[in-house]
This record gives sequence, structure tokens and C-alpha cells, in this order.
Amino acid sequence: MNLRTLDLNLLVILDALLDEAHVSHAAERVGLSQPAASAALQRCRLLFRDELLERGRGTMRLTPKAEALRAPLKSLLAGVVDLVDPPEVPLSEIRQTLRVTMADYPALLVIAPMQQQLQHSAPGIDLVIQPWHGADAARVQLVEGTTDLAISVFPPADDELHREELLVEHYLVAMREGHPIASDFELDTWLGYPHILVSGRGDTRTPLDAELTRRGLARRVGLVVPNFQLVPSLLQGSDMISMLPSRVVATQGGLVSFPPPIPIAGFPLHLAWHHRRHTDTALRHVAAIIASILREN
Repeated sequence: MNLRTLDLNLLVILDALLDEAHVSHAAERVGLSQPAASAALQRCRLLFRDELLERGRGTMRLTPKAEALRAPLKSLLAGVVDLVDPPEVPLSEIRQTLRVTMADYPALLVIAPMQQQLQHSAPGIDLVIQPWHGADAARVQLVEGTTDLAISVFPPADDELHREELLVEHYLVAMREGHPIASDFELDTWLGYPHILVSGRGDTRTPLDAELTRRGLARRVGLVVPNFQLVPSLLQGSDMISMLPSRVVATQGGLVSFPPPIPIAGFPLHLAWHHRRHTDTALRHVAAIIASILREN
């Protein structure tokens, strides 16, 4: 038969008719009038080429064909319900792998406490932390489905992504305790020492350098490293200085920090996923954990 001609509602009514063996009772159960239920029964008889319900002594009884239909019909309708509105699986029973794209900051703050919380709430969720190659690349990954969650700086207007602001970060100038300029920190002394710059792409200039140029100033970038994790030990073992997000500085010992001597814009940090994943229970749970951790820092 041509499935395009089949009305699924007809099967719902048939299920009620077979359960009730009574047209009026079946009509009341599915919210139809008695004539509409009778008309549906006639359509079912044509569809299955069987009377389905036969009149007996003051009642109706199911034909052998109708009896044979009851179990597979209920299985079919249950399968449709599970397809359209699947039952929610408890977090403790979920078995799923999620891919999360983020830079090492905020990974420094997130990964350990996130894993600890998942061990208790959803131990079957496995995580793959993917490398960060910039906000544009992270957006493409979300759209193409090669990552599930991303932490980055995303623009406010995006029809395809759901975006939540987690925090607004600001920068501090960090150096080792006992650094020669720790007791005399100002613009000139700040620019007098080589800087460590963090860039996953190997950039040697940032918006800070553009601002310094605009002011007729310049700094020396003495070292470029790919992630923030390398910076604290490098600062502690040298007279180099670095401008770091405040939360990175807060996690390290042996450093002192100062506000930049010129205004430096901070940045918001967002958590994003594609709208098509909005009902994914595991994804939403991990997203809630990430948001909670970063908003508390």
C-alpha cells in the first residue's frame, strides 16, 4: 500500500476501538463524536479488509483479525510516541560522548571540577576536549556537527547557535614576586621588559600593540607561547612579564599582578551549541555544569 495515504490518527482511533469494543466509549476516549468514530471504524474495515468489530448479544466482539492486530498496533503506536516524544533517560543511565571545544583558558578552570561533578551526576557521559582554533572555527564546528559545545567569544546575533554569556574577563599584568619593577610599576617600566604573549596561531601582535602604536609607543614581545599553562613557570623563572586574564593569575602562586597602565578592553566568554541540540539531555547537563563553574569563578 501507499503509506502516504495512511492517516496515523485512524490507527489511534482503531486502538481505542479494539480496547473498548464499543464505538461510543472509544469516541469518548479519543475526543470524537460517536458518528465520527463510526466513520473511522468503517475506514478501518476497508483498510484491513475485515469487520474488526462484530455485533453480538447486546455488545460487540473483536474478530480474530482484530485480536491479532491489538499487540502489533500498540507496539507501532508506542514506537511512534518514542520517535516523536522520546522518554527522558535518567542522567545516571545516559551513555554518550560529548565533544567540547575550548582554549586552555577556560579549560584550566573547567575540566577538573566538571569531571568530578559528572562522576556523581552522569558517570556515563564521556568527554573529548577538542583544541581551539579561534571563534570562527569553533562556530563552523558547531554548525557542521564536528563539536557539540564550544566556549569562546561569539557574536550576539546568530540564527543557528544558542549562546550564553558566562563571564566578562579583564586583564592583569603579571610578573614574578620580587621582580625589579614590582615596587615601581608604571607605563615606562612596563614597556622596559620583554613580554610573553599567548597565541595559538603564533601571532606576534595583538590589539594591545595596535593601541600602543596609536599612542606612539611599542613593547618588545620576547616570547610567544601557544597556551596560558606555560606562562606562570616562565614568569617565575625570569624577568619577563605577561598580560593574562585575571582568573588565570588567581590560580597561580608566586606571582604579583597589576592593572594595565593603559586602558585595555576585557572580553566576554560565551558557551554555545547548535539549536538542533537544544533537547539533548546530556549536552544540556554538561552545559549547566560548565556555566555553574565559570560563573562562580
